[in-house]
Amino acid sequence: MAENITKKQELIIEQEAARCLLCWNAPCTNACESGADPAAMVQSIRFDNLHRAKRALNGTDCQACHAKQCEKACMRGIPLASMAKQLPEAQQQEPVDLSITFCGVKCINPFFLSSSVVASNYEMCARALEQGWGGIVFKTIGFYCPKEVSPRFDAVSREGYPFLGFRNLEQISDHTLEENLNSLRQLKQDFPDRIIVASIMGETEEEWTKLAALVEQAGCDIIECNFSCPQMSVDGMGSDVGTNTELVKAYVAATKRGTNLPVLAKMTPNITDMTVPAIASVEAGANGLAAINTIKSITGIDVETMTAMPGVLGKTAVSGYSGKAVKPIALRYIYDMASAKELKGVPISGIGGIETWKDVLQFLALGCENIQITTAVMQYGYRIITDLIDGLSDYMRRHKVKQLRDVVGTALSAVTTPDQLNRSSICYPKFLRNDCVGCGRCYISCLDAGHQALTFDKETRRPVLRAGACVGCFLCKLVCPVGAIASGSRREQY
Repeated sequence: MAENITKKQELIIEQEAARCLLCWNAPCTNACESGADPAAMVQSIRFDNLHRAKRALNGTDCQACHAKQCEKACMRGIPLASMAKQLPEAQQQEPVDLSITFCGVKCINPFFLSSSVVASNYEMCARALEQGWGGIVFKTIGFYCPKEVSPRFDAVSREGYPFLGFRNLEQISDHTLEENLNSLRQLKQDFPDRIIVASIMGETEEEWTKLAALVEQAGCDIIECNFSCPQMSVDGMGSDVGTNTELVKAYVAATKRGTNLPVLAKMTPNITDMTVPAIASVEAGANGLAAINTIKSITGIDVETMTAMPGVLGKTAVSGYSGKAVKPIALRYIYDMASAKELKGVPISGIGGIETWKDVLQFLALGCENIQITTAVMQYGYRIITDLIDGLSDYMRRHKVKQLRDVVGTALSAVTTPDQLNRSSICYPKFLRNDCVGCGRCYISCLDAGHQALTFDKETRRPVLRAGACVGCFLCKLVCPVGAIASGSRREQY
């Protein structure tokens, strides 16, 4: 929680910000005559960056403004002035060094676009780098040039979150190899201080070797071997490779024969134990690992027509799932690799469900040295880099972190095996009576899906804990829509 603001206030402004459409060329900012940027304020709130939200007001006292032109211009009628009043004071800005060396290459910050449609041509990548991204992993290139389907995207949504999970049917770049090499060459010439990573995919060892040589000649800094795309229409490419240790070894070795650049092996999550192909990659010469790629999925069926989505003339195929919903799975695989003794010290680039600076810190804390993002950019645009940089910088200032590398791996010891967890005590929930609105959601969940440890006072409309029945599962805390349940005391039981 940010300083100088209560949890209740924070929740209120977050709920209001969730209604914002995050408009392009936002009408609210255009309407403000005082120099404030309410659109940037709301965007920062959405991305857990409350101090930058305050700075976006540029010293304007929004509460004293009687015209409220920003609110009149807002298509959702969001109470922007009252939100501004509740924000914590902006902290003093001190320079923070976000640079980090990854696979021997110095990066101005750890934020890279991942290999996908968001990094698929020169113009797009240049625009991202101009906005502050530290590097790009260009969309996978190869001698193979695919034909794509239409439509090719689908999303899982709920309660106003359109991109809770996202699925795509795209393959590698559909531009010619020559076009892609020219784009890579021009990007490095125009942005010499940014890291240009070439993602490559071949069908034979000879192709992997040749592609590696070509992208090094184009001036790239790092090569990423895509062993993990789950929707390739050609046998022997994509995730079929990533689950076969012999192919992984052969293709890493083939890539190394064609280049002196650092080589990353991009792992597939469509496997039980990712450390097996990861170890094989490193044994074959890979300098680092990237994970995770998308998860094989079917997002849904249109029950009226009984066709799968996205429907290509009524048909679909198993393909890759990404977005916020896959973050817990990505973190699990990152932990597995970072804690494996055979992979000790191997640099990892983290991918999967990253949207905010808090997500970034979680990947860093579990062992990543570099971050790649796609789905959040597809939903919000390259502009999220502003809050990623500002939020991470603010964290480092508050926690007196001198260099980003000091965060890497700091939470690995927080994860252990199930048999090592404390099972002799219970942490009870604490009910914040003044914040409770009396909805009864906690009571319903405990009654129907918990241990019937709550009663509900119909007069006061407040829950009452039956401590003897409570097992401390914290379902009540998780379902509370207003944050009125916190962690209470822990007591020994055995």
